[in-house]
Amino acid sequence: MSVFVDGLLRGQVALVTGGGSGIGAGIAVRLAKQGAKVALLGRTAEKLTNIAKIIGDAGGDAMTLPCDVRQAALLDTAVSEVVQKWGRLDILVNSAAGNFLSPAAALSANGFRAVIDIDLCGTFNACRAAFPHLEKNGGNIVNITATQANIPTPLQCHAGAAKAGIEKLTRDLALEWARMKIRVNAVAPGPIEGTEGMSRLAPQGEAAETLRKRVPLGRWGTIEEICETVTFLVSPAGAYVTGTTFLVDGGTSLLGAAPFLELMV
Repeated sequence: MSVFVDGLLRGQVALVTGGGSGIGAGIAVRLAKQGAKVALLGRTAEKLTNIAKIIGDAGGDAMTLPCDVRQAALLDTAVSEVVQKWGRLDILVNSAAGNFLSPAAALSANGFRAVIDIDLCGTFNACRAAFPHLEKNGGNIVNITATQANIPTPLQCHAGAAKAGIEKLTRDLALEWARMKIRVNAVAPGPIEGTEGMSRLAPQGEAAETLRKRVPLGRWGTIEEICETVTFLVSPAGAYVTGTTFLVDGGTSLLGAAPFLELMV
């Protein structure tokens, strides 16, 4: 259950990339519950429509924007549509991501570039498109990254490079745009149950249970816990926070690369 009072973000407009599934969808629903009008952006129209219906059925207001974050011009158009419909943009959450497992030696240049383009370049594209509108009211940007940005992880050099870039981009934009009253932060989820990343990338069976037991808090995280962190950052409670990355990982980053070493055998 949310610890925040419903209506905290009433009157604000949010855009969530990757809003059709997983963490992005959860964040979109949470922001709508807090009163924000929410634009859902992603590549699969059907997924976006499903989340928009959930928001609408709960009494919220949502619009869908089928779009690929790698296409900067299309993002410009999408952001303009949001502002044309609702008159403003206050919050941008960059949750769009692409990933797969691959040994570095077998990873193609195109495969490496694809993840960089979606995660890092897509985040920049959305930030740049949103900037002139966020500047008007002093807005918020939250970039969803991952612990691979700082923890060496086998089979994930492409994702790690992209996420590390997002964390650096977060700090640079936070500094450059602070005078415009735009706060820029990031959230780095650890192992979060119920996400596509866990189902596709995490080990299964006994190996998964071994990893779970090694999490200092002894469990996987939940999408709701990521949503709570994002809500804090875009709310008045986070008004003096900018340029930081919040780890929401149950303490797994405290162990460094150790939990993954046996996966390399």
